[in-house]
Amino acid sequence: MKSQATSRERLLEAASELFYRDGVSIGVDALCKAAGVSKKSMYQLFRSKDEVIAESLAARGPYYNALLLPSPDDERSPRARILSVFEREDERAADDDFFGCPFVSTATELKNPEHPGSVVARHFKQALTDFFRAELVRAGAEDPDTLAVQLTMIFDGASARAVVRAQPLRGVGVQLAATVLEAAGVRDEELAAHAN
Repeated sequence: MKSQATSRERLLEAASELFYRDGVSIGVDALCKAAGVSKKSMYQLFRSKDEVIAESLAARGPYYNALLLPSPDDERSPRARILSVFEREDERAADDDFFGCPFVSTATELKNPEHPGSVVARHFKQALTDFFRAELVRAGAEDPDTLAVQLTMIFDGASARAVVRAQPLRGVGVQLAATVLEAAGVRDEELAAHAN
């Protein structure tokens, strides 16, 4: 329950929401007010606002990934598992509370690759690329490393497009990812059978 949450938990929850919605430039006063915590308490819990940015992003990461990535016991083909990430992105982009990929947004706003928040963002973006790579290896793709990077770029580009244009993706990211997979020979067996 929220009333039983510690000051630290309230700060991280408020920071995660505010930084995602309004950007990391939001002031410490507004953050503390939203969390119901004094500035003094915040600085007793965290060394700096930069640490709050990094830790709130790290706390949001597993939740965000769980929204996007199929579960380990999902037995669909690698191609279907990859495309499901883009389908979920498509669904999220249609929500009123979608403001893009939180990792890309944070790193772009910070503009400093050494900032603790940028380091966390890079870790989670690498996790997405690693997921794609593992699925591509399972599918027998010829160059899984390059293809995984390409898929991550499609994901990030689709997310940015949804934010910039302020409209749903309507399957554009899914279609582009499917085209790239098809060109690389990553097909489902039933799709390949219909093609022959």
